[in-house]
Amino acid sequence: MVGVVRPHFVLFGSSIVQLCFRDGGWGSILTDLYARKADIILRGYAGWNSRRALEVLDQLFPKADIILRGYAGWNSRCALEVLDQVFPKENAVQPSLVIVYFGGNDSMLPHPSDPGPHVPLQEYIENMRKIAIHLKSLSDKTRIIFLTAPCVNEAQIAKTLGMGKLKRTNESCRIYSEACLELCREINVKAIDLWSALQKRDDWLDVCFTDGIHLTSEGSKIVLKEILKVLKEAKWEPSLHRKSLPVEFAQDSPYDPLNPDGKTTTNPSNWTSEETMGWD
Repeated sequence: MVGVVRPHFVLFGSSIVQLCFRDGGWGSILTDLYARKADIILRGYAGWNSRRALEVLDQLFPKADIILRGYAGWNSRCALEVLDQVFPKENAVQPSLVIVYFGGNDSMLPHPSDPGPHVPLQEYIENMRKIAIHLKSLSDKTRIIFLTAPCVNEAQIAKTLGMGKLKRTNESCRIYSEACLELCREINVKAIDLWSALQKRDDWLDVCFTDGIHLTSEGSKIVLKEILKVLKEAKWEPSLHRKSLPVEFAQDSPYDPLNPDGKTTTNPSNWTSEETMGWD
């Protein structure tokens, strides 16, 4: 645990989560947006030099901290098996936000001889309920967002993965997505309907997936837009919207970079990369 306690965001799920830090992924852009406001792996400070780093070294690095918890191929059963290990109740500092994604693998059609990742619908619902109950028990301030099973491009799956009879269909994803949404309404958990959100784009079949299942940068932008919308509109106290959070170590410094006039300086604490410009 690092010395300066920021809000901790934990991304927990299967491959849609594990791969979200690839170039242009929704996790990488979210990290950039919250770079000096919430713990999503990063400890980078634009404009700093070694002197500035030494000033706060003891505060920043008593221990290391890694927040991404993505496991490709997992279903909700796998998640339940390690839930206490990933989210121990005895931790002194608990996450402020957990974004959870399971459902795509659960919704895969079972094989007659081996069900594989498939989890029957009612069991999936109860597994997700148990995950939510556990996360809610961590602290009064732990907030949760569930991502539903996204749509898939069946033709692209068949082409890129060489599957004959598809094990993952858009219809099965829809059924599990709707079940997740219904559960979240019942237990008062924020949910994002990825199955519908991706299909709102007219050319979603062409631009959203790398292989029919996993997201391109364009698909990730849709996911991120929905996450940011929830963070902005949720009536949470304290708010987790990035514009409501203070910037860490935002004070002016004698080490700030000089402007072209050679006299004034620019405080870089609010610099934003091109990739994240325009995000609310």
